[in-house]
Amino acid sequence: MDDLTAIKAAARKAAFARRKAAFDACPAGAAGRLSEVLAGYRGVPLSGYMPIRTEIDPLPAMAEAAAHGPVGVPVIQGAGLPLRFSLWSPEGPLREGPFGAMVPETDDWMEPEILIVPLVAFDSRGGRLGYGGGFYDRTLQGLRAKRATLAIGFAFDAQEAEALPLEPTDQPLDMVVTESRVLSF
Repeated sequence: MDDLTAIKAAARKAAFARRKAAFDACPAGAAGRLSEVLAGYRGVPLSGYMPIRTEIDPLPAMAEAAAHGPVGVPVIQGAGLPLRFSLWSPEGPLREGPFGAMVPETDDWMEPEILIVPLVAFDSRGGRLGYGGGFYDRTLQGLRAKRATLAIGFAFDAQEAEALPLEPTDQPLDMVVTESRVLSF
């Protein structure tokens, strides 16, 4: 294991602990600020995510956005591959996907222009630390090569870190929405 891998692992461990504490203390309605941000992009195809473990829950904001345009959720295709996005609706039937995240029962592929991105930690410059699989980095790189693609991190305030161990392949966030604020980069 190289130094950067060990540093990232330690940063993830600390961030997971901060996220769990924030999740346990989270008031209902944390997605309200995300809904406010997304209101400025009505009808633009977007992807959210199905929350797992202690991730902040974007589902209320996704349901609101789905009334105005297409909303998808990520579906993992395999290790080393970018994500694909399946059309999601608040009432649609779901099945269990990789890593325990729920995905639509029937895949109806779409391509988002806005991605609401889950994360383990973020910094004040738009850096993001994910789970380590590189799925969002590969996906954002591919989408951004085709067109402008907005990456919005959704997290608890407590997930902010001073500095993150980032690599050149790590794709930056354009914005982070927390339960109390909106940061633009």
